[in-house]
Amino acid sequence: MALRFGTDVCTATTDYGTVLLDQRTGQYWELNPTATLVVSTLMAGGDEDDATNALVREFDVTPAQARDDVTALIGELRAGGLAA
Repeated sequence: MALRFGTDVCTATTDYGTVLLDQRTGQYWELNPTATLVVSTLMAGGDEDDATNALVREFDVTPAQARDDVTALIGELRAGGLAA
């Protein structure tokens, strides 16, 4: 399932990953390169399997750990009200 940020969320890519700003609360979220890859994959229309596979290809991580990381990140973004 593709990831969509709320209309009040701005993103900026940095040398260290991605920064998200929730304009409603003024809260910043800093995503490391791993989370940035997950978010980029999902925003490009990929699903959780695509994001998991991207992590396995790019980083030294098992498929099970990659899947857990993808699921956790999506849950945190949704719980924080940043993504749908």
